[in-house]
Amino acid sequence: MSGKVSMGLDLDIYLINLFVIGLLLLLVTLGSGWIDKLPISFALIYLIVGITLGPYGFKIVQLKPDANFLERLTEFVVIVSLYSCALKMNRPLNFGAWRSTIRLIGFLMPISIFAIAAISHWGLKMEWGPAILLGAILAPTDPVLASEVQLADTDDKDELRFGLTSEGGLNDALAFPFVYFGIHWLEKGNNWQDWFKEWVAVDLIWAVVAGVGMGIIVAKAVVFLEQKLEKHTPIDDLMADFIAISTILLTYSLTEFIYGYGFLAVFVAGIAAQKQYEDQEKRHSQLEFTEQVEKLMEVATILILGSMLRVQAIWQHLGEALLVGGLLLFVIRPVGAWISTIGGNYKPITRALFGWFGVRGVGSMYYLCYAFGHGLKDSLGEQIAWITYITIVLSVILHGISTTPLMNRYERLISRRRRKLNQPTVAGGEEA
Repeated sequence: MSGKVSMGLDLDIYLINLFVIGLLLLLVTLGSGWIDKLPISFALIYLIVGITLGPYGFKIVQLKPDANFLERLTEFVVIVSLYSCALKMNRPLNFGAWRSTIRLIGFLMPISIFAIAAISHWGLKMEWGPAILLGAILAPTDPVLASEVQLADTDDKDELRFGLTSEGGLNDALAFPFVYFGIHWLEKGNNWQDWFKEWVAVDLIWAVVAGVGMGIIVAKAVVFLEQKLEKHTPIDDLMADFIAISTILLTYSLTEFIYGYGFLAVFVAGIAAQKQYEDQEKRHSQLEFTEQVEKLMEVATILILGSMLRVQAIWQHLGEALLVGGLLLFVIRPVGAWISTIGGNYKPITRALFGWFGVRGVGSMYYLCYAFGHGLKDSLGEQIAWITYITIVLSVILHGISTTPLMNRYERLISRRRRKLNQPTVAGGEEA
């Protein structure tokens, strides 16, 4: 009898969770026009709803996912988001066009990782391995939660939006070598001479090269096959967009099979695929489809994060999290962005916004869960986990309430500057 009652309660909770997610999707969809005008992000709404309906609110959403489930969920969300970011890339593949990306990845990300590691080592007394692992978890900006500052479409030429979009697409992949550095330290100790060469050869060089190569090969093969078959038998319109999901899954799995970085491969595959399409309508259609999948998965992920938060654990690790997360958001990222853009001919407002818009989110959750599956545990694991969770919550709140007003102001400044440049001139060369 008790088993039947338990099954009934489990079923009721499952149905209630489905009802909550369905109602939330309906409300945010119908109200999206108003929400876009408010100083609030969709992610912040999902987080608040998750907290409100969780154990400290109405106790309606009762989700207790383990690390393995969270790893798989966040992994799928990130790879879809990376492909979506790549489809927006609208510039030729040369250093000049990608100058912002190179600066943000080549300088800002390492600065962020090692600054976080230094604070964790000297401020929290962590060993260097776990400290670098925490830096790698928190340093990447999030491609999932940063839609408000990403390229609006493939015709958007704005340098700030391009830099932030491409950074979000690449740093979630290129932080992986440092995650592996921390994991090797946890598994094999601080006698790094025993594993450092292997880390450089396999986790740094081979995995990156394999990721780039496999991304190009799989994307070109899929598009070639699609175009060849369409000459004989058109693909059903309802099924055509699933090409994007199949490309993502094939690229990611095949790359991981050969120990490459699947995140990097998926981003590269998105760029390679959109360069291959002669019909740009296919690219736009795939972009819309992947964005819809990404948004749906974002709801579930942030709801789960909100429902997982625990007052006692937050209070226990709040000081550590504010030290690391506060310095990351208010000092490390802004100062690092300013250093990284020196000599780049950027306007001060662009450099300042590069420094502020460093949203942390689903990518950091994935790296954390990945580390739990590869040696992170006990009190150290709990410490790193709650520093990560609290930093993500801080980022969602702060960026959620600041993004809309800041981007609106930025757009007004850019529009005024463009109008000023387009004004006719009178005799003597002064503007009319």
